[in-house]
Amino acid sequence: MPRGSSPTLRKRRLVSELRRLREAADLTIEDVAERLECSASKISRIETGRVGVTPRDVRDMLSAYGADRATSEELVQLARDARRRAWWDEFGDIAPGRYVGFEADAEWVRTYQGLMVPGLLQSEAYTRALIRAVLPGAEPAEVDRRVELRKARQALLLEDDPLRLHVVVDEAALRRLVGGPEVIAEQLARLTEVGKLRNITLQVAPFEAGGHAAMDGPFVILSFPEQSDPAVVYIESPKGDVYWEQPADVARYADMFARLSAQSLDPAASSALIGRVARELA
Repeated sequence: MPRGSSPTLRKRRLVSELRRLREAADLTIEDVAERLECSASKISRIETGRVGVTPRDVRDMLSAYGADRATSEELVQLARDARRRAWWDEFGDIAPGRYVGFEADAEWVRTYQGLMVPGLLQSEAYTRALIRAVLPGAEPAEVDRRVELRKARQALLLEDDPLRLHVVVDEAALRRLVGGPEVIAEQLARLTEVGKLRNITLQVAPFEAGGHAAMDGPFVILSFPEQSDPAVVYIESPKGDVYWEQPADVARYADMFARLSAQSLDPAASSALIGRVARELA
């Protein structure tokens, strides 16, 4: 699936355009709800992407906004495309489909992790050990499915036009014995290998650097090929995943990542530190 063509990003474009057209028509959400004889909460949920939107809904909304025929046809088709199934839909019960869709569409991902190796760089054994630690009650079949999903996501790094990935990982993640010495040794070896790929930049924030720009916690910045698709910041939380899409919020995290990268070891020094930790744990 070409980048930028997944249902996730198409839905994002659609609801953004619907909101823009409503505002251009000088209509409130309540005005639209009254005209369409539905609840204001339905229109609000559509515009925030919390619910799906049917082509019929889109057609009715565009009629209320006075959109021209060409715009209506384009957005109704976008609504049809947004309802198509993607490969990650089968994992919807175990993963945030919106995030996986964004990741599949992204051309560049910047991420910081403090306590664990980022999912895109995890070995299978590390992933299994991590899942068992975080979800001790998970059945073997669920663990297998989560590993399968992780592998499918990692395939993005090896495509002909691969995802560009810039990772900053805290030294603490390298030294935490997830799964025991053998598992972490294999994981460190994997980091050494993937760090050689041209599309991956791997940096370590060492203990000796002291406090750094991202001490508040991990985050991901996803950037897309088209300028019409603004970057988004993703923060995973036990209380619910958070997405920041306003330009000012994205800029704040981009600045934070830039400062963090400047405070961290460069890729060569990071690789040397990973090797040193591996030897210490051997």
